Amino acid sequence: MVRNLIPFSFTLATLLGCGKTPEPQQQPSRKIFWEFTESLNNAAAQTTQMADGKLEITSGPETDYFIEPGAPPYEKANAPLLLKTIDNTKPFTFSCKTTPVHQVKYDAGMAFLYVNEKQWLKFAFEADERLHKRLVTVKTRDFSDDNNHDAVDTSAVYLKISSDTKVVGFYYSLNGSEWQLVRVFKNEYPAALKIGVGAQSPAGQGNKATFEDFRFAEESVKDFRMGI
Repeated sequence: MVRNLIPFSFTLATLLGCGKTPEPQQQPSRKIFWEFTESLNNAAAQTTQMADGKLEITSGPETDYFIEPGAPPYEKANAPLLLKTIDNTKPFTFSCKTTPVHQVKYDAGMAFLYVNEKQWLKFAFEADERLHKRLVTVKTRDFSDDNNHDAVDTSAVYLKISSDTKVVGFYYSLNGSEWQLVRVFKNEYPAALKIGVGAQSPAGQGNKATFEDFRFAEESVKDFRMGI
């Protein structure tokens, strides 16, 4: 089991440029003060931190991260993302809970691994073409693959990304404790890798995705098939 999960602390006032960086609240010694430090596509201005600590990210119309591998040509990298650079030479596990508003197909709340506009990995809780709520992964290096996974009858899911520096695993959970493998692949990414969350609405007029229960640990899962 992954131990010593570290709850994130957020300073969105700093991210939004609204004043001096506040001092981190006093934390137990085994915890670290973590915050998203980079905002892509105006994500910071489209993020609300609610009183209960949840983050709500609003995406605009026709926002997406996808590079069509065939025809007709389609390339977008305009969905709002909040990111943090991590050390990919060390093991890590990141997880969060997301509740997107699924108004039309492809609306989604996402966890992300980001290198640049041509190389990234998207892990989305997305509405498919029949408006079934589904786990979707997209691995992009110049062009995107597109993988539809399990459909679930729930409004929220937990997403987990874990690496032992050699491989990366994607997992989801309905309760935050029992995890289902979605995808395992080679970790072939640079030492400075960005991790974070975002929202998209490729076919719609925008949507909202709520994120909560952020966790980060500088260790990987012990069982890459079970996600624990």
